[in-house]
Amino acid sequence: MKNNTLIILALMALSVLPAYSKGAEVEDSVTVHFRQGKSILDTALFDNGKNLSEFLLQTKRISSNPDVTLKRINIFGAASPEGPVMLNRHLSERRAQAIYDYLSERMVLPDSLVTFSFAGRDWQGLKRIVESDPNVPDRDEVMTLLNDIVSTATPTTAGDAEAIAELQRIGNGAPYRYLYSHLYPTLRESAVIMQYNYNPYMALHGPNILVTPPEAGIVDIMVQGEVKSCKPFYMGLKTNLLYDALALPNVGAEFYLGKNISIAGNWMYGWWDKNSSHRYWRAYGGDLAVRWWFGPRAAAKPLTGHHLGIYGGILTYDFEFGGKGWMGGLPGETLWNRCNRFAGIEYGYSLPVAKRLNIDFTIGVGYFGGKYIKYVPRGDEYEWQSTHNLTWIGPTKAEISLVWLIGCDNYNRKGGAR
Repeated sequence: MKNNTLIILALMALSVLPAYSKGAEVEDSVTVHFRQGKSILDTALFDNGKNLSEFLLQTKRISSNPDVTLKRINIFGAASPEGPVMLNRHLSERRAQAIYDYLSERMVLPDSLVTFSFAGRDWQGLKRIVESDPNVPDRDEVMTLLNDIVSTATPTTAGDAEAIAELQRIGNGAPYRYLYSHLYPTLRESAVIMQYNYNPYMALHGPNILVTPPEAGIVDIMVQGEVKSCKPFYMGLKTNLLYDALALPNVGAEFYLGKNISIAGNWMYGWWDKNSSHRYWRAYGGDLAVRWWFGPRAAAKPLTGHHLGIYGGILTYDFEFGGKGWMGGLPGETLWNRCNRFAGIEYGYSLPVAKRLNIDFTIGVGYFGGKYIKYVPRGDEYEWQSTHNLTWIGPTKAEISLVWLIGCDNYNRKGGAR
């Protein structure tokens, strides 16, 4: 019985040997979905976390296999057809870069084998899924138009705006609405495609024959860590370096709310005095701002790039320099009753400088007003001189802030899309 078993194993081994005797080329891939208009790799979206985890675990299991030779790694970026050509091209590049950054932090990717390709508007992908979906309204007419678009589109045109408008006109817009809600989300994806050669070996150990069969996903790379799925969270802690330079300690926090909107708050408190020389340097107060982020960097990652906002705040102060003093607000009242108030609109740009650090430049223009008093010191007392109303229209906010990025996926990637 034992001899029969060995003969059967030997025949099985010999039966698979010819197919791989010269080496088999095998291809494996993993697909990553993205949200509309975004290039942030969200492991909580669809099955991204599960797919990436399985992909990396599979590579880890066979990373030491001497019979596997990695040939190339192609990272493919794509976008659904809506939106301007250049925006979709940029979005495709940023999505491919996001996948590369994500994998390169967990694997050793040989740069000489990595290539990038970008679909921009993925008309070919749309044509493929329309062909397989019988529920598309006016499907035959849609397919005729998609065939024309695919045959004429180039990497630079990616189908012109007139073709998109024509697609929207078919069936009074019913097919386009179906595509937009049911099929476009599946086109907001990119992929990693790995190609490698598998060269099986056969070692004889007495009567035993060992044949190592091919296994999908085999690559000769070292995996450095596991994938941990997490819901992206974006927060920044910051300090305004301009206020720090004026000896006014301050701290701020900003939270990303989604849809390119964030809310930020700042507070400062400096309370220095030297009674013997009648020198005071006191100020405290803060502001709140709501910001809208825009531009290519903002599309790639929250809390980065251009931003516009509205803000409002309160401030009280007491400045005295050896003989004269100015106090914002009225003495003897609470902060809310005696403070000066300000509000306005702001523009800024947040520039990445390190993996978890940004520099945010912001200028605001608006209104600053309230009451202030002038006084002079008389021995150990302070003599009121006059009360004034302050009304100022102009710059009311200035920031050069160092921002520490906190949260899952809230870090700056190296370089741009290749």
